[in-house]
Amino acid sequence: MKNWKYGLLTTLVLLSFIPLLNAQSTLIHPQWLFDGLEIHENWSLLMEGNTIVAVGPRKELQTPPDAKVIDLPGQTLMPGMIEAHAHVLLHPYNETSWNDQVLKESIAERSIRAGIHATKQLMAGFTTVRDLGSEGAGYADIGVKAAIEKGVIPGPRLLVAGKAIVATGSYGPKGFAEHVTVPLGAEEADGIDGLIRVVRDQIGHGADFIKVYADYRWGPNGEAMPSFSESELKLIVETAASSGRGVVAHAVTPEAMKRATMAGITTIEHGDLATMEVFKLMKEKGVALCPTLAAGDAISQYNGWKKGQDPDPDRIRAKKESFRQALASGVTIMAGGDVGVFPHGENVTELELMVQYGMPAIEVLRSVTSVNAKAIGIHKQLGHLKPGFLADVIAVVGRPDENISQLRQVQLIAKDGHIYKMPE
Repeated sequence: MKNWKYGLLTTLVLLSFIPLLNAQSTLIHPQWLFDGLEIHENWSLLMEGNTIVAVGPRKELQTPPDAKVIDLPGQTLMPGMIEAHAHVLLHPYNETSWNDQVLKESIAERSIRAGIHATKQLMAGFTTVRDLGSEGAGYADIGVKAAIEKGVIPGPRLLVAGKAIVATGSYGPKGFAEHVTVPLGAEEADGIDGLIRVVRDQIGHGADFIKVYADYRWGPNGEAMPSFSESELKLIVETAASSGRGVVAHAVTPEAMKRATMAGITTIEHGDLATMEVFKLMKEKGVALCPTLAAGDAISQYNGWKKGQDPDPDRIRAKKESFRQALASGVTIMAGGDVGVFPHGENVTELELMVQYGMPAIEVLRSVTSVNAKAIGIHKQLGHLKPGFLADVIAVVGRPDENISQLRQVQLIAKDGHIYKMPE
């Protein structure tokens, strides 16, 4: 009897995430519609299969005879959100340290966790996620992506990096005796032959793009310092570009950000110590910034900061100033929080912090949809509500352009035309 009950419970849990059956056509009537750029009132959307076929004023859209009609009074329909910086194979460091996740958790455990994390992100309204490195789990992120695509587990559309590339000696885990060999959280490579081989090998394993650490905490006193020369970064970019792939760079120091920008990197992650000069250079070269505000906020709290009670620590004050300069410079700002450092499914934390740090809510909405889509290179299919685009749509209570936290109240989720959540 116990086994029967357990089996039934497991089946019910799995069934709760199976896409709901769709009609041939689905017509959605929200009170407001955010199309990726602007808010419209009394606009509707018609989707057929996995494609948006019409968007516009409600009175101008005809209802097909076989259409399922969904009314969403008091709600905003918008593109499925795009998370620009995630690690599905990590979980919060206040649960288990990064070192222990890399050294003590099996790939099997981490992969199972990743499936759960992916589902949480989808159910939070993030229908596309750019995952920026498996952090010591090899190519498990590519396996998780395949499982989602095959329908084994529900999750967002994943774009994955596989192993990140680091300069020899720069990355961790560290602190072990010379005779002890430990697995690293990324793949080491240097020089012409080494970098070309590793980039091509990662592409061959299925990486959607290449991630490189342009700097890391390997200075004389543990401070961040550049780890690759500009010529090495250019070589990575050129090798990846020959297969139609882009390169993103972890970089926090001005020098590493300059090198990465001049080398042709598409996006820079973090950028904590950037100057106005660097941001203007990035704008000139068309390089986007993914600031990952939520990661620093979370780590500061893990280190003892009582947010809302204690004064802001130096790290937070510096990040606020850096973000202010980024806004003033006009550089393209993406929305990506480094989720995995903080809980999966709490992705909206990054968007709330972007508003708190000075970005207008409507600009944040654009960042998490159309801006992210363009920076990632998926803007011809995603990030807007337009005829011909993929039917990735969500609905939230109220108007998120007036209160960004409304994005936490997701009522409807559709990815690729499949509806995963409907209003109660």
